[in-house]
Amino acid sequence: MGSVRLFVAVNLPAEERAAVWHAAAPLRSAGLPVRWVAEPALHITLKFLGDVEEDVAGPLGAALSDAVAGARPFQLSLSGFGAFPSLERPGVLWLGIERHPALELLANDVAGAVGRFGFTPQLKPFHPHLTLGRAERDAQPSDFADLGTLAVEVEYAGLVRIESVDLMQSTLGRGGPTYTVLHRALLAGDR
Repeated sequence: MGSVRLFVAVNLPAEERAAVWHAAAPLRSAGLPVRWVAEPALHITLKFLGDVEEDVAGPLGAALSDAVAGARPFQLSLSGFGAFPSLERPGVLWLGIERHPALELLANDVAGAVGRFGFTPQLKPFHPHLTLGRAERDAQPSDFADLGTLAVEVEYAGLVRIESVDLMQSTLGRGGPTYTVLHRALLAGDR
């Protein structure tokens, strides 16, 4: 049996992904040395798992469903552009996600569920964001001299309803990764 590359994410509705993609157009057209995330792949990562044996995916999905079943769906706002570690030396360009208590609890529920399978907790604090792109390995800080000005042009404010957490498979290819939902864990709450 082989392995698959997995992560746990909150996927956005198609219309929200399209709106984010449209809002980030000034960044993509600026010729920055960035590998942009394709529109269908825009998501909020809750936990990256890496390479996992295929037969673990089913039990992982069931554990996620159990872990989030008591959580209620909630609204989450998206706005603000930024970069890690900074706009002057970006590694990851992102759209901001509201630091919502329900999202923090969801991330903790996910960490607990996957922790039972041996996945260790992240040492750095959870910083919710939507990755728009990653700087090329050979990019220089001077390549991003205008990023602060460009960032001002990225105006976006959205509100999404979070109703599920997805176990995702990432398949690497020449045109970048392709993501497939392996399991959707619904936030059932008081339904």
